[in-house]
Amino acid sequence: MLTIYVDEISSRLKYTLDFVFEQRGVPFQLCNDYMHFKQIDGIKLNYSERQFEQVTQLVPSKLLFEETIEQYEISTDLFFKEDCFSFNGITDPLASIFFTLSRMEEYLTDQKDSLGRFPGKNSLLYQNNWHEKAMCDRWSIDFLSFLKNSCGLKWHPKLELVESIPTFDIDNAFAYLHKNALRTQLATAKDYLYNRKDRLSDRKKVLAGEMKDPYDTFEFIQTLGMSGANVLIFWLLGDYGTYDKNISHLEPNQRSLIQKMTEYAEIGIHSSFGSNESEYQLGIEIERLNSITNQTVTKNRQHFLVLNLPHTYQALNRHNITDDYSMGYADIAGFRAGTARVFNWFDLNTNDTTSLRIHPFTYMDGTLHEYLKLSPSEAMEKITQLYQEICQYGGQFSYIWHNETIGDYAHWKGWKEVLSYTINLNQSDFI
Repeated sequence: MLTIYVDEISSRLKYTLDFVFEQRGVPFQLCNDYMHFKQIDGIKLNYSERQFEQVTQLVPSKLLFEETIEQYEISTDLFFKEDCFSFNGITDPLASIFFTLSRMEEYLTDQKDSLGRFPGKNSLLYQNNWHEKAMCDRWSIDFLSFLKNSCGLKWHPKLELVESIPTFDIDNAFAYLHKNALRTQLATAKDYLYNRKDRLSDRKKVLAGEMKDPYDTFEFIQTLGMSGANVLIFWLLGDYGTYDKNISHLEPNQRSLIQKMTEYAEIGIHSSFGSNESEYQLGIEIERLNSITNQTVTKNRQHFLVLNLPHTYQALNRHNITDDYSMGYADIAGFRAGTARVFNWFDLNTNDTTSLRIHPFTYMDGTLHEYLKLSPSEAMEKITQLYQEICQYGGQFSYIWHNETIGDYAHWKGWKEVLSYTINLNQSDFI
């Protein structure tokens, strides 16, 4: 049993040590009694500024013992064998883990893109070229290796089974079908205006029953679910608006499709862009999905991945959402929270761990194709690198696709192969 001395046992510290030790099956205990710690036999670490004879010491950053969100001068330095953050000149892997997992930097900036999102390229992980590395896991392993080397901690890394989780966002169930007359007329007029002859022709064929709607790829998703894959689907049911353009939740074909898909996958709510400004609207959308599926909705992903911390997660908590799948960026691939592991959200405003489970995703289809401008072959190479990182450091291999991007239609031609490649990745090939 490892005993760690600290002057104060804080909620931030317990949260961080649970991630480091409990996730890896390493027993530990905390002690803030100076005299008692001196008397304890066994493996010990002094995580304080106090002095103990013949006990390994790590001077901590104050970050894990604050109860407010403070600005720090942040640089990087080598801890043991891995670079991590230094806070006001104190190099501390534990503080680095908490800072990254809690997304503290997003509380400390007003930098947003046009949709109100914190851009991945503004993150410290990206600026240090760490965004495609599971840094919180790397820091955990580095810290454990340090303890093994300096304290005699009996620990050996273990291979963890990686679960592949394909997820699909249904922003627009159909390209042409089941739109009301006004939407069809306006879309047709727009295609005439921009001389989009292919869309005009395809719409005519689909509406005449001569061609399958190109966004109707649900049979493929069904087959994937029937094969045993842990498929998750997030359905947009917001009111029609500039950024929310799915078919109405009242449309019979939309409702029957959702009901059918519950047989092959779990359905979560894809909280609309409009719900970011209205918690009341969020509740309406959750209730719409509850009513259609006759099931209790517990999973969420934000449309356009808009996360406004802490407000988004506080609202989800109040509406009994237990699991969120929005932790990732639109503009870059990789590990927004420095890990692919599922973890509980820490609310910095209340300074406490919540029951909301966060499921990071590793990449999104649009990130690879539209933001990073990768070809399908380049995308597969990028995905392989990310998968290898998770195989080495553990977690869930979760990724985002859309029904409209797997139909090999328009500029997504050739990209269904990328999804198939992702699904068929096998951990045994990388160990």
